[in-house]
Amino acid sequence: MTVMSFKASKRSPFLFRGVLLSFVTAIGAYICYVCLKQLTVQINPKKIDTTLRYLKTPCGILPRSPTDALYVHFPQPKTYRREECACTPVRFFVILSMQRSGSGWFETLLNSHPNISSNGEIFSVKERRANISAILNTLDTVYSLDWLSSAAKNDCVAAVGFKWMLNQAVMDYHNEIANYFNWKGISVIFLFRRNLLRRLISLLANAYDRHAKLLNGTHKSHVHSKEEAELLAQFKPIINISTLIPNLSHAERMMADSLLYFNTTRNLILYYEDILSNEQTLSNVQEFLGVSVRQLKSRQVKIHTRPPLEQVNNWQDVYKTLNGTPYEHFLQHSDYLT
Repeated sequence: MTVMSFKASKRSPFLFRGVLLSFVTAIGAYICYVCLKQLTVQINPKKIDTTLRYLKTPCGILPRSPTDALYVHFPQPKTYRREECACTPVRFFVILSMQRSGSGWFETLLNSHPNISSNGEIFSVKERRANISAILNTLDTVYSLDWLSSAAKNDCVAAVGFKWMLNQAVMDYHNEIANYFNWKGISVIFLFRRNLLRRLISLLANAYDRHAKLLNGTHKSHVHSKEEAELLAQFKPIINISTLIPNLSHAERMMADSLLYFNTTRNLILYYEDILSNEQTLSNVQEFLGVSVRQLKSRQVKIHTRPPLEQVNNWQDVYKTLNGTPYEHFLQHSDYLT
């Protein structure tokens, strides 16, 4: 063996080890890179938004829990200053309901609470629900506390919302609206009526009075005296038998669809009959809205108090149509059906 060959063989193991070490280092770095990519933490933008919202408050109030952080707000209106109320947290809500289901009466009960402001049926105006952009702009105004209505309370209000009828575009844009509710931390109160036949009687009577104006030439959907209620209750509508069951079925389907579309929201399901019969129901509502529990009152007087057979002109036809069907329990007089 020559001197040159001996030196080459002595150098080759060191060269081999260097190449091997570089290769192993490269493989290790690649494995670490892959692992780090798989372990990357996914940050929820909702949590960022709610955390920043609390950090921006002038009071330094911290949420009791992550859930509170999402549903408690410190709005800053553009049209006025909250001043000493700036540190009062506000919860946002919406009442999803259908016409003649007790939503107007329910709102007056809520508004009798000094810390609740429910702003009425704001999407009854078609321009506000013309498209999703108009809807979202309206919602932004309401929940920034810049909406002007007789129910608006520019003081230390703790819960702000309004009522929204299911036939006022909320079902048409339910995906976008549900996302908005979840992003903004808006709680949903579903308010329905169990006895849909009594609701139909109320709908027909109210539609008739729009044209007849029985109260001294004035149409009133809600009244505040027994005399006015008795006068309106004198009208007995004739129910179209051919469309009766389809109408009841359509109302049921709308209720079911709304519960499905907004089942990802924080929500409370109420029935008109339960509010009438169970005092605890209103206490549950106030706890849901995060306000102190008080006795709520309304000046509204119920119009249709008599049994359905005394409120419908063609009762025998209605009875024959519904008897023996899934809707026959609507024929009962009780408003407190269980």
